[in-house]
Amino acid sequence: MRQKFVQTSQPPQWQQGQLLEMAIADLSNSGDGVGRWEGRVVFVPNAVPGDRALVRLVRVKPQYAHGKLHQLLEASPHRVQPDCSVSDKCGGYEWQFIDYNYQLQVKREQIIDALERIGGIENPPVDDVLASVPWGYRNKATFPLGVSASGQVQAGYYQKGSHRLVNLDQCPIQDARLNPLLAEVKQDLQQRGWPLYNETTHQGKIRHLALRIGRRTGEILLTLVTTDWQLPGISEQAEDWLSRYPQLVGVALNRNSDRTNVIFGTETRCIAGRPYIREIFAGLEFQIRPTTFFQVNTEQAEALLQVIMQELNLQGNEVLLDAYCGIGTLTLPLAKQVQQAIGLEVQSESVEQASLNAALNGIENVSFQIGAVEDLLPKMAIAAEHNSEEFVPDIVLLDPPRKGCDPAVINTLLQSKPNRIVYVSCNPSTLARDLKLLCESEYHLTRVQPADFFPQTPHVECAAFLSAC
Repeated sequence: MRQKFVQTSQPPQWQQGQLLEMAIADLSNSGDGVGRWEGRVVFVPNAVPGDRALVRLVRVKPQYAHGKLHQLLEASPHRVQPDCSVSDKCGGYEWQFIDYNYQLQVKREQIIDALERIGGIENPPVDDVLASVPWGYRNKATFPLGVSASGQVQAGYYQKGSHRLVNLDQCPIQDARLNPLLAEVKQDLQQRGWPLYNETTHQGKIRHLALRIGRRTGEILLTLVTTDWQLPGISEQAEDWLSRYPQLVGVALNRNSDRTNVIFGTETRCIAGRPYIREIFAGLEFQIRPTTFFQVNTEQAEALLQVIMQELNLQGNEVLLDAYCGIGTLTLPLAKQVQQAIGLEVQSESVEQASLNAALNGIENVSFQIGAVEDLLPKMAIAAEHNSEEFVPDIVLLDPPRKGCDPAVINTLLQSKPNRIVYVSCNPSTLARDLKLLCESEYHLTRVQPADFFPQTPHVECAAFLSAC
């Protein structure tokens, strides 16, 4: 008998500018609310699960669209009043209108979803997210600079999805001790008349204002990112800033003349004071320079480190390899509890600072190597094999960038098979991808501890603990 096919009706047409009523049911990994209309997905910024809203479509594809919240018909029980007066415009911290406890719940669910869906791990052992203070936690702030229509110097963050600058005099996310400098330095730049950089014409000099503070010491660095070194009167102005702000210990210029969205260039000069701040982390003293990578949430980084130490239960006879070690933020505290620690890092300046910080704290059982982890790690394993030596560290600590580990790193770990791996990640998707490879045969995932390094945003950090099978 011939089969009869019934043609299904097509979903109704939609178009840009159309106004639709919908319920917001979820949050995307990028932080937007997710609604559905006639079986198709609509991404809506500033929307919270539980909201019912009128949404205007702004970009339309066949199966999904991006919308704009036109009118809130019924507010979600998870919706709160933001602390920032420009939260609806500023693209910096898009979850300010979501209850903080719900933020933590969503972040844990996002990690579980990634581990199940991408990693193929059933019932992943994910703990509750370590909560942070929700406001005033950032120890570093970098503001693009611009000029208003009336000629006033502006500093702030870009509106989401654009390069329209939202001018700020303070930010509730950054350490409150930085706010006076943000407001007043703009006035000084105005009076000096130094030309600000225009990214369209590539004209002007000053691109960004960068502020960094030691949470425990209170020391502050001020850095101007410029296209060249020629700023008439900068030495005089730098000395004035140092005398005006007792906590300011240094003023620097960083040169970036490239047509790029990268904030910092490769060269930095100290104009006045010293080129670093001191910070106390895990009982150790660190020197941090303007362009140094250091976690922006000092207290949360320390809290996650404490979990790592507790979970590893170090006995003092272990060999620890810290890949992507940076300036030794995690390497040095852990080195004090093991027999030997080795750090790998691609940036030579970070390795220089890591060695300096080790000497500063009298830590002698640690060494650092410069190079990409995907190059160094296989070479170390091959060299040990040729010398008939077994180079298998007891513990490998991974803390890669958002793109995760290079395949060469994963392959080397599968071949050398250290007893334990701690994978610190800021991206659940790439973490899940890499854990899938590690856990297919050689490793067992014993615990995942998320930590909220970035309250009021969809970003989440976590440490995954693996043991050899």
